[in-house]
Amino acid sequence: MPSIYLSPSTQENNLYVTGGTEEQYMNLLTDQIVPYLRSSGIVYTRNTPDMTAASSIRASNAGNYDLHFAIHSNAAPEGKYGQFRGILVFYYPGSAFGERAANIIARNLKSIYPLPNLVRAQPNTTLGELRQTRAPSVFLELGYHDNEEDAKWITGNLPLIGRNLAGSLTEIFGLPLVEPQEEMAAVVETQGGNLNLRRRPSTSAAVIDRIPNGSRVTVLGRRQDWATIAYEDKVGFGYMMYLRIL
Repeated sequence: MPSIYLSPSTQENNLYVTGGTEEQYMNLLTDQIVPYLRSSGIVYTRNTPDMTAASSIRASNAGNYDLHFAIHSNAAPEGKYGQFRGILVFYYPGSAFGERAANIIARNLKSIYPLPNLVRAQPNTTLGELRQTRAPSVFLELGYHDNEEDAKWITGNLPLIGRNLAGSLTEIFGLPLVEPQEEMAAVVETQGGNLNLRRRPSTSAAVIDRIPNGSRVTVLGRRQDWATIAYEDKVGFGYMMYLRIL
């Protein structure tokens, strides 16, 4: 299954004009994203507020991730505080996957940001979380926290923005967005055969494991006839009809 390194801002000294910090609100936003990722079958690792950009890069590079996603808000240059608005989604030039991911994120954010013409994806060669990560990366600057209107939009719409970003992440990997739900224990009941654990909710998708009849699994989400299933160290999709909820 796809694997993402989530890197919300660790910049505790970047203050929102409405109160609070960039670190605080980007971590609250990430809190909104992760339930969708889990229910939709995307594996993730997340940095912690006591880390730095440098240690987040090292942690990301120590793993094998399909995408590094840095989540930040922006600030205008000194002397121009409060004068700018907009969303920037940066990618490293030459990274086809990073560019595609950035364009999907920007396109979807246009549908919820009050000034869609100020949302754009663009290349960047200076940000460490773009040029130093092994995985393809995207660096999001979600509005200007020194602008009162942008700050209010971010802090007042965290669930909406989180769902939007989660939808972009699932789209990037060709997966459906599955609404979060309470995780449930279940038993495989196939009348003797194995349950195919697939990479996507489709009978044509690759089989990543075969779960023996009678095995216990965890259902992370459900969409139509398919369940998102965690089995041992794997996450994938299987038919709901072959599961008995405990």
